[in-house]
Amino acid sequence: MICAALSKVVTNMAMRYLRAAAENLNHLKCLISHTTRINKGSQCLFSSAAHQRSAGDDNNVDDSEDEPGKTITVRMLEMRASKLEEQVQDLTARYKKALADSDTVRRRTQKFVEDAKIFGIQSFCRDLVEVADMLAKTTDSVSEEELGDQNPTLKNLYDGLLLIQEQLHSVFGKHGLQKMTPIGGKYDPYQHEIVCHVAADGSEPGTVTVVTHEGYQLHGRTIRHAHVGVAVESQD
Repeated sequence: MICAALSKVVTNMAMRYLRAAAENLNHLKCLISHTTRINKGSQCLFSSAAHQRSAGDDNNVDDSEDEPGKTITVRMLEMRASKLEEQVQDLTARYKKALADSDTVRRRTQKFVEDAKIFGIQSFCRDLVEVADMLAKTTDSVSEEELGDQNPTLKNLYDGLLLIQEQLHSVFGKHGLQKMTPIGGKYDPYQHEIVCHVAADGSEPGTVTVVTHEGYQLHGRTIRHAHVGVAVESQD
């Protein structure tokens, strides 16, 4: 709806510019046609000048008085035609700019719509990864001793939770939601949040060595920062 509304506004603006340009162009054509007729009339007057001079001194005086006035009229029309031509060029430039702006608005709106489709589930994903955290904590809290043959019910429940956890992460991947794997990588403030510092002990300073809280990205955009420990040089 937003895309259609913006496109309609810009199109209407462009059409107004185009109609104005067409009207001015028609006016210009009329003036040029009128100027041409006047020029032809002036040429006819000049071609018959010899005959009029032979008709008498009075006629020569009248012609000499009329010709400057007609010449001024032709020049005024030519100036007016030149101004209208400039207006047509200006309106044409505005029309082209309106078309370019319309295309820019269309592309930006299309990008906005695409992002809305991709990241519209961002808040839902944030809540869903909390469920994944609870499943992970639950499965991690069960020890191997408790999963022995003496407690088959607990083992079946544990296996069921593992299947749910696996399926959940499969759904995450299907929709572009990925868990970060920052261990061994460089600290990135756009992806990580430092919660502690750890002695390097062979690791390069600034490297992530510990993850206390998993981070997630949705189509490459961080929706939850990973809580990490970063290696620092030990001070003797």
